[in-house]
Amino acid sequence: MQYLIILFGALIVAIGLVMLVRPGPFIDYLRRYSVTTSMQVLAVVVRIVLGLALILYANQSKFPLILEIIGWLSLAAAATIAVIPHAQFERLISWVLDRFQGYVWIGALAATGFGVFLIYAVF
Repeated sequence: MQYLIILFGALIVAIGLVMLVRPGPFIDYLRRYSVTTSMQVLAVVVRIVLGLALILYANQSKFPLILEIIGWLSLAAAATIAVIPHAQFERLISWVLDRFQGYVWIGALAATGFGVFLIYAVF
């Protein structure tokens, strides 16, 4: 479980750094694939796997309560994304990208910091 969380943390750091250095292609990718059902399914599956990993490994981490809370929030987000119709999911992604495109760097820094935190918490 520890290695799975470290892998997720490393991927989140990598995505955060890509968003920081080259946000345009990342945003284009999200716009292009948000119309596919597979993007919504991927969003659900990733949140379920990460949420369960965090909950199951929380007691062995440096921040058990925080990781457990993040795990449960991840599962709640997965459930929410799973039940919304795909058209609404697509509109949500489009709305977020339209409203916050100029602030991608903030999300990139937050993602990078979150990924580093996950790695630190379980390493």
